Amino acid sequence: MRKFSYIALSMVLLIGAVLAGCSSASSNAAVAKEGDKVQVNYTLSLADGTVVQSSVGGEPFEFTLGSGQTIEGFDKAVVGMKVGEKKTITIPAAEAYGPHLDDMVVEVSRDRIKVDGELAVGQTLTSTGPNGEQYQFTITAISDNGTVTLDGNHPLAGKDLTFEIELLKIN
Repeated sequence: MRKFSYIALSMVLLIGAVLAGCSSASSNAAVAKEGDKVQVNYTLSLADGTVVQSSVGGEPFEFTLGSGQTIEGFDKAVVGMKVGEKKTITIPAAEAYGPHLDDMVVEVSRDRIKVDGELAVGQTLTSTGPNGEQYQFTITAISDNGTVTLDGNHPLAGKDLTFEIELLKIN
């Protein structure tokens, strides 16, 4: 009888170990975490549904989580995802490109802008600061009196952004 009990106990323990191994293997799929290099497909749209940008059908976006290569809210959304997982998230302006700041909008005389050719609303200009830093401005208005309104905000500043994200790969 002791022999039977020992064999039965051994079988129960063996089956338990196999089942535990099976369940942990399926629940231990890699999860994206800070420091991981990941590849994603994404579609970025605005609140009105306008698609601004998408990697779907093109090159996946590859970056390292937590490295500052993306906006804060995008990094947060990918952390914890598993390969093959898809999600749609809305990132508030504060975690995206920040608020639209009125003090980043300036009006200057046309003769202070040194570019060849005509200026146009929507045109992007680059300026170099005294320490070599680069600034981008978008022309938002050109007046008849010779002034040009330049906006130094990111074009998506002040906007909540909706992303459809699919995690393709974790390196």
